[in-house]
Amino acid sequence: MNLLKSEARKVRYDETIESPLEKIEALLKSDYLLSKRAIGLLLLQGDTEIQNLVKEREGENYKPIEEVAKEIQSRYRYPLNYVITKSRYEEADKITARVLTLPLEFKISFSERLSRIMMNPITGIPILFIILYFGLYQFVGVFGAQVLVNFFENVIFGEYINPFINNIVAKYIPYILIQGLFAGDYGIITLGVRYAVALILPIVSTFFIAFSIMEDTGYFPRLAMLIDRLFKSIGLSGRAVIPMVLGFGCDTMATMVTRVLETKREKVIATLLLALAIPCSAQLGVILAILSSNPKAFWIWAVVVILIFLAVGYLTSKIMPGEKPSFYMEIPPLRMPILSNVLTKTYTRVEWYFMEVFPLFILASILIWMGQITGLFNLIVKSLEPLVNSIGLPDKAALVFLFGFFRRDYGAAGLYDLQQTGILSGVQLAVSAVTLTLFVPCIAQFSMMVKERGIKTAIGIALFIFPFAFLIGFMLNIILTTIAVLT
Repeated sequence: MNLLKSEARKVRYDETIESPLEKIEALLKSDYLLSKRAIGLLLLQGDTEIQNLVKEREGENYKPIEEVAKEIQSRYRYPLNYVITKSRYEEADKITARVLTLPLEFKISFSERLSRIMMNPITGIPILFIILYFGLYQFVGVFGAQVLVNFFENVIFGEYINPFINNIVAKYIPYILIQGLFAGDYGIITLGVRYAVALILPIVSTFFIAFSIMEDTGYFPRLAMLIDRLFKSIGLSGRAVIPMVLGFGCDTMATMVTRVLETKREKVIATLLLALAIPCSAQLGVILAILSSNPKAFWIWAVVVILIFLAVGYLTSKIMPGEKPSFYMEIPPLRMPILSNVLTKTYTRVEWYFMEVFPLFILASILIWMGQITGLFNLIVKSLEPLVNSIGLPDKAALVFLFGFFRRDYGAAGLYDLQQTGILSGVQLAVSAVTLTLFVPCIAQFSMMVKERGIKTAIGIALFIFPFAFLIGFMLNIILTTIAVLT
């Protein structure tokens, strides 16, 4: 106990931080629950809550405090949050070395061996592919997007709900225009509710189960360490795996989570890649369901999207100025997933997603109905037809891309309906899946981009993605048609 008390002292940073930190302490005139040194350190680390508190309490005195903090940051290549945290870890290591004695022979547990295997590129990458194959492709793509969707789509809605609604609406609503709002091809119930419940709900449910299992085992921090070197080549660090993985759940939520990244440069690159090449769970599941019947088309889609992700990230990191990102992360122990944790997380996420997506699907159905009765809907579809024709797709595919503007998963669901008719060849399946994956972010994601990155950056990203997606689709169609690897 005495030894521990003797070690209880404040962490001393280098003079580049200590001297200005003392100035900030002297400039703080108000009383706070924390010590002034703690307040000063939080200010240096960019804690927005403390910044707002100090700004409110110090008034005009806050400006010189802010200037001191900015002046310190200019002396370091990395964010002060990283510098300060790194110093604390080093101090913790020194204290640990003084008070902890390790046995001469230290036995490595099975979980620790497995942890190291997961982070080693030679063994970790095959493990990652196994997890993706069984967790995403088989469980989400095959079981969720085929078995469950087929049951809800063809049995529940196809045989019972949609015929019932069409009959009720035709019987009790005499006006054809009003009938189209609720039933028919684009009705709120027969299209909007069907997409949300029959197509999207089974897919996001299975995805969030797989996601929760991986999260509860502690796999994601190890994945971050595994891909850190690869991500550094595209201007990101392993920490970016957090928003990227979340993007496979919902790109809107993932865009908000880019706040965890250290620099503005990383945040912009991550936001661009999320908007361009990371399909949300529902979109991914539907695409997997569509392409699972054609393995060649699936692998072409996967390889092209991954290459686009890496190439655009690499070029963006070269164009945007800034230092290479730094990365540190605490690695929690591996453990068996706890069923109650997995079920609770899955329920919470599905509830949140469904509450978000259901109103938007209803809204999209209403907008489509209004567009039809005013003629605007058909005008937009007609204007998109030359674009979809240029990438080798039939006129009906224009509707899919219009749906995709409202929500990416709505567009994917439209592609699913189109594929079910059997009018798409193997080449058209691959081209449409790639182009739709790269297509502009949905309204919800675009709104989050505006909130997080600003209106200019959000518009710039959208203006880049729209022509780029169709350019890739155009080139891919020519290549696949020329080499004739798909039928």
